[in-house]
Amino acid sequence: MSMRNLNSMFNPSSVALIGASQKPGTIGSVLARNVFSAGYQGKMFPVNPKYSAIEGVTAYQDIASLPQAPDLAIIATPPDTVPSLIAELGKRGTRAVVIITAGFAEGTNLHGRELTRSMLVAAKPHLVRIVGPNCLGIMVPGVGLNGGFAHVQPLVGNLGFVAQSGAVLTAVIDWATSRKIGFSHCVSLGDMIDVDFGDMLDYLANDTSTRAILLYIESITQPRKFMSAARAAARIKPVIVVKAGRHVASAKAAASHTGALAGTDAVYEAAFRRAGILRVNDMQALFDAVQTVAMVRQVAGERLAIVTNGGGIGVMATDSLLDRGGHLATLTPESIQALNKVLPPTWSQSNPVDIIGDASPDRYGDALEILLRDKGSDAVLVLNCPTAIANTSDAAQAVIDTLQKESLKYNRKALFTCWLGNGAAVAARHIFTENKIATYTTPTEAVRGFMQMVRYRKSQEMLIETPPNIPEVFTPDTDKAREILNRALAENRAWLAEPEAKAVLAAYDIPVVETHKAASPEAAAEIAAKFGAPVVLKIYSPDITHKSEVNGVSLNLETPEVVSHNAAAMLERVQHLRPEARLEGFTVQPMISKSNAYELIIGMKNDIQFGPVLLFGHGGTAVEVIQDKALALPPLNMHLAVDLMERTKIYQLLQGYRLTQPADLNSIALTLVKVSQMICDLGDIDELDINPLLVDKDGVLALDARIKVVKSIGQPVDRLAILPYPKELEEKLTFPDGQNLLIRPIRPEDEPNIQKIFNNLSPEEIRLRFLHPMKVMPHTLAARLTQIDYDREMALVVEGKDQEGEAKLYGGVRISADPDNERAEYAILIHRDMTGLGLGPMLLRRIIEYARNRGIGEIYGEVLDDNTTMLRLCSAFGFAVKASPGEPGMKTVSLKL
Repeated sequence: MSMRNLNSMFNPSSVALIGASQKPGTIGSVLARNVFSAGYQGKMFPVNPKYSAIEGVTAYQDIASLPQAPDLAIIATPPDTVPSLIAELGKRGTRAVVIITAGFAEGTNLHGRELTRSMLVAAKPHLVRIVGPNCLGIMVPGVGLNGGFAHVQPLVGNLGFVAQSGAVLTAVIDWATSRKIGFSHCVSLGDMIDVDFGDMLDYLANDTSTRAILLYIESITQPRKFMSAARAAARIKPVIVVKAGRHVASAKAAASHTGALAGTDAVYEAAFRRAGILRVNDMQALFDAVQTVAMVRQVAGERLAIVTNGGGIGVMATDSLLDRGGHLATLTPESIQALNKVLPPTWSQSNPVDIIGDASPDRYGDALEILLRDKGSDAVLVLNCPTAIANTSDAAQAVIDTLQKESLKYNRKALFTCWLGNGAAVAARHIFTENKIATYTTPTEAVRGFMQMVRYRKSQEMLIETPPNIPEVFTPDTDKAREILNRALAENRAWLAEPEAKAVLAAYDIPVVETHKAASPEAAAEIAAKFGAPVVLKIYSPDITHKSEVNGVSLNLETPEVVSHNAAAMLERVQHLRPEARLEGFTVQPMISKSNAYELIIGMKNDIQFGPVLLFGHGGTAVEVIQDKALALPPLNMHLAVDLMERTKIYQLLQGYRLTQPADLNSIALTLVKVSQMICDLGDIDELDINPLLVDKDGVLALDARIKVVKSIGQPVDRLAILPYPKELEEKLTFPDGQNLLIRPIRPEDEPNIQKIFNNLSPEEIRLRFLHPMKVMPHTLAARLTQIDYDREMALVVEGKDQEGEAKLYGGVRISADPDNERAEYAILIHRDMTGLGLGPMLLRRIIEYARNRGIGEIYGEVLDDNTTMLRLCSAFGFAVKASPGEPGMKTVSLKL
């Protein structure tokens, strides 16, 4: 379930408050006061057998005595009463419940857990949605609904705020109310036994009264649903999150480098980044974010212009900006010339624009107007420190007056203000608040607000960036890799032998150094003789994770005799250091020496919530000390692989410096894509380390590898937080004319070919397909069509070859399902060169079969009246056809599945 019946929760026509009270100091009395005095216009039913009326509203003895079934019930009664209340409400027709009561599954309360199970059992037959239990409640100011026990009524606004913590929710509402910032929804989720963050993201993303979504998260449930909902919401509006619990008090020793490096909070960070969510780290940053998204328009870039009456605070703001990766705007010559005319000769002559401590209101207004018109900047920060010469409130009013000039109507940029101090500045900040201008108490907070908007813009760009095609085609030998894993599982081995691990990598076309296992020093010497070159000797033991810690690695051994001697000494040394370890011999491999190569690490671990997580960073024996790493959720494409690389410090070195040639960055990115594919294919891999992965200008080479296996339950994709490309849907077809075509799911890399299809459409074909004229297809639309969430959408394309043998798309079909999987909208497009070959019916048949297999209840579409070809096709498949209400010239077609 996702959005089902949530409209009954947040826009009910009637509300029952069960446990309403008039006893002072009780939650029931606070709830009654809030519910019945917030301006709600629907029907209200307080339920408590002790009263005939509560807050002037007629009270009812019990649910059975209610005159009608309420859309929403708010429950604040003892825990043992709640399951039966939900059952009774569900039978009467109630579809949404908020449970304020605590005492369920918190901590080790076994009875509470049984009550939780009973609540869900009672709700399920009637599809009753539950917020809570153990929550503050819900508030929807726009409809006058205050179903919570906060001490203040939130103002009406366009921010949706969802929190697990009621205390955080009330703190934010209190702070925002004092600054006249309002909300569309305030929701305390509590224990989240049903409605969770994924549900709320879906609902608020589709709510037209919500412009931005704010989340306070302690943990999430159903990671795949969360990721799908978050990715969908972040494409539409800003989503900002505070994640509590960033540090773990204690952690067990990790068996691999990846396990040691990939902490839980870092995984959350990777998930938020992949979804396009903006993360902030503390309450002050959340307060700033609330103000910023409520009052600041989108920024077009990251170039900030600063106006200040104090040089020192201008420098402080600049430092904060540069520390956070922002850019100080370079003013245009025209702006410099204009500023020279209105500012004293002693002004700074550059950005920050220091207009001197005696700056009058007019000077503030003149400087601001010029910077708002400046083409070299994307946003303006206005700073003021109090002086005895100029009135701070008058300066603030000058800023407001400048913004309201008719001549600046189409030159508005994002504006941030900071009036320092707690005396005279308070009145100035009040002026800004009254006029919906973002204002901060320090330059650092103001710059942070600006950079939040910059980071949001960058995340939006990343969400729609078209990835390049994979530079080389690789076909993994999945059967061979799976055979190696199965052998280890059959022998109850958790870790593959090093040669086995490297064989798995080789099956995925990852270059590895040739490695052989030797049972004795003599056998190791024989292998070294066959190599005929210096070798590396390593101890082999399933009980020794890090060989270097027991001096279990010897490098650059030049002769078989030296190998034999070193092996015997290594065996004696390791037996002394680790007498309990099983020693099964040695591994021998050629000594690879590349003076300008870098040591990298690529790894994977299974996170308890998000499943497989990939790691990239600076490798080698000191990897845990260097701590230069970044994480990402699979699956990866080339764009996401490069983004992962760019978030590490070693990436700068890999690009080359001074006389050092750059490393082969493409080969690193491709290796990340291959490892990602491996993890998506092989569900038994529980942990993986490739360390070191050697890279230079000639490519990559894996020198060492470790793979841990655990027998998976279900399909490999079941553990992934993001559903990968469904290769199983690929289908090859041969037409009677001998033409070979491939039907396959769409990929993000297909955008250029989708653009080509559009460019070859006639104006009439564009009108029929897109329902309105378009001369060009915007990149945002093309990205939306190609970068789909396979868990909620599917698009099948027809691929053939052009005269040069290059891949060419001839059209396709798509469905986009609602979060509840009840209905899906379909669309189909065939290139005119392929009409008459039966592609249309074939594609429609396949997408109907796909939708039916997914459990979708109905597919529908909008078709113009004069699109007779499509209407005939729909009729042939049994679609119902009817006129679209309020849409002249349009038909709605639908097919029950």
